[in-house]
Amino acid sequence: MFTPENPSFGIRDESLLKDVPGEVEVIRFPIWEPYDIFLRLSGSAKTSLKPTELVSNKKKSVFQRIATWIRGNIFIPDPRVFWVRPSAHFLTDFIRDNEIKTIVTTGPPHSLHLIGYRLKKKNPSLNWIADFRDPWTQWGFLDTIRVGSFARILHNRLEAKILANADKIITITPFYVRQFQSLAQREVKLLPNGFDEEDFEDIVHKKSDKFLIRHVGIINEKCDPRPLMKVLRDAMIEQKEFAENIRIEFIGEVHPSFKSFVVEDEKLFRVSDFKGNIPHKELLQRYGESSLLLLVLHGYKDAEGYMPGKLFEYMATGIPVLGVGPTNGDASDLLAETKAGEMFEATDVTGMKNFLMTNFERWKESETLFEVKPGVYNYSRKELTKKLTDLL
Repeated sequence: MFTPENPSFGIRDESLLKDVPGEVEVIRFPIWEPYDIFLRLSGSAKTSLKPTELVSNKKKSVFQRIATWIRGNIFIPDPRVFWVRPSAHFLTDFIRDNEIKTIVTTGPPHSLHLIGYRLKKKNPSLNWIADFRDPWTQWGFLDTIRVGSFARILHNRLEAKILANADKIITITPFYVRQFQSLAQREVKLLPNGFDEEDFEDIVHKKSDKFLIRHVGIINEKCDPRPLMKVLRDAMIEQKEFAENIRIEFIGEVHPSFKSFVVEDEKLFRVSDFKGNIPHKELLQRYGESSLLLLVLHGYKDAEGYMPGKLFEYMATGIPVLGVGPTNGDASDLLAETKAGEMFEATDVTGMKNFLMTNFERWKESETLFEVKPGVYNYSRKELTKKLTDLL
């Protein structure tokens, strides 16, 4: 495994290191990237830039606008580009000396694919698999960072090189498979996200003293839970018992504008908690006390092709998933296939309210021990590793 020695990350969870087997050789190689400089210059002792604010539509300072333009139009394909040349130089010798026959590059950051491209050019017999966890030129994030027409041409050229030269291309959703197949005019394999069965073996389900809805993950300006929150407020007005027992918790970074929306509404503020980031191990414990898990895809570009990693963890808990987003998308199909929950359009007030009330009644009537549906296990790491082994 080849990874940066000193990367710049907004969020870290050291507890996940346990998932790296001891027998795996991890090569840490120094990296220089401009993120740290940007964060020091764009902020001060009083302000810091959080991940939720990187995709913000709010008015930015002159410096922030300039820095965003530089990020989108100078650092192509991303600020990790400075790692490409020295990494390829180092790995060329390492691959030769260790007689490595196959490599897998995973992006974003898509600079990692450029390392694979250089290695493949130097050693055409090398078997190279390019793994896309997000789109590249079709990614909505490029719009957010104001990528100009010339920079888009460069992105298109780099992406085309990767798609033409990799021996195999894999990605994580059916929607992305179709996108990359259209761009590459060749076969693209599907290898979705999944979950580690061992992580969920010790979950203890117990009925909490409130009907507890939990959302896990970042909420930025592109991710909009407001439609669901308005349904909650209406249900609280209509049913006193529901209002007395409902609780909704957001674990992870939350954009200030959404938090303000909640705080300024007396009813919603009274039943809402914002917990910030917590270690993965602690998160697994909290899953067991939840009554519903909330997935919000509404607001994202190409949301019909978005199946975030947390969705698979949600499914592995056995707790019903309430999704807000396109009902004609991959996440909706996955929930229907596994019977793990249901997706509702943001405008489907009746559907969301009925789902809430059905599960609220279920919570009132029993000490239900949630059961993982059999189809969910098709997305365990064990099953997905079998598919990756076939590709390798």
